[in-house]
Amino acid sequence: MIIDCHVHLNNYHEQVAVSLDQSLDKLQAAMGEAGVDYALVLTSYLVSPHRPSTAEVVKAIASIPNLGVVAGISYENYRQRDLRELADFLEQGLVKGLKLYPGYEPFFPHDKRLKVVYDLAEEFDVPVMIHSGDTYSAKGKLKYSHPLEIDEVAVDHPNVKFVICHLGNPWLTDCMEVVYKNANVHTDISGLVLGTFTEAFEDYMSDEIKDAIIYAGDPKFFLFGTDWPICSMTSYVKFVQQLGLSSEAYHLMMYENARRLFKLPLPAGPST
Repeated sequence: MIIDCHVHLNNYHEQVAVSLDQSLDKLQAAMGEAGVDYALVLTSYLVSPHRPSTAEVVKAIASIPNLGVVAGISYENYRQRDLRELADFLEQGLVKGLKLYPGYEPFFPHDKRLKVVYDLAEEFDVPVMIHSGDTYSAKGKLKYSHPLEIDEVAVDHPNVKFVICHLGNPWLTDCMEVVYKNANVHTDISGLVLGTFTEAFEDYMSDEIKDAIIYAGDPKFFLFGTDWPICSMTSYVKFVQQLGLSSEAYHLMMYENARRLFKLPLPAGPST
């Protein structure tokens, strides 16, 4: 079984807003083609006709058993009423994790204003995913999204589990040091390519990911994610399948690590 821990329902390319139901149909089609059994939908730090709110996504997937929600939080715009709604979703199990977007918004993950977010994550025992590395938008500010910035919050909040998104690409070695050093930090391999993998980039990134696993010391800290629809889900699955991982490492990355971390309502894999 395969869990994609990093997908979106945002419209990145369409000039006219696509309905949420249409986006969900496209996601289910992509999952079926790629052989993905379950996906976590990450909502945005923005709400617009092209980017549905957490409440809209929670409502839309209520009757879809193979989807869960990770709630995006805006550093610049969140208000107390947003946090109260989020706390309700967390208490009801309707949100499986939280997501921050440093780089897209100008803040460091260790900003004191975010303590309330980490307190929520600790209270409800859900992971916090943090954008790291390059930004899809040229307007992003990279100094805020360096993976080393996550070390400080990992140390200051040892009871919170963190996920460094995108392997901190291009700072993979720095990301791996943070993962290796902090037992409460994971990383996902999403968003490493726009569209589909080319043969040359597959060869390059295969070596990078193998080295990253060796550096981290244990595949239990790695999660499979794609960043769909920016990245092809089918291409991503094929890429991981040709990495030459052991069956145990493959199972952990593709399924079991995410199942445990996000406490998903799915059966344990055969090797657990």
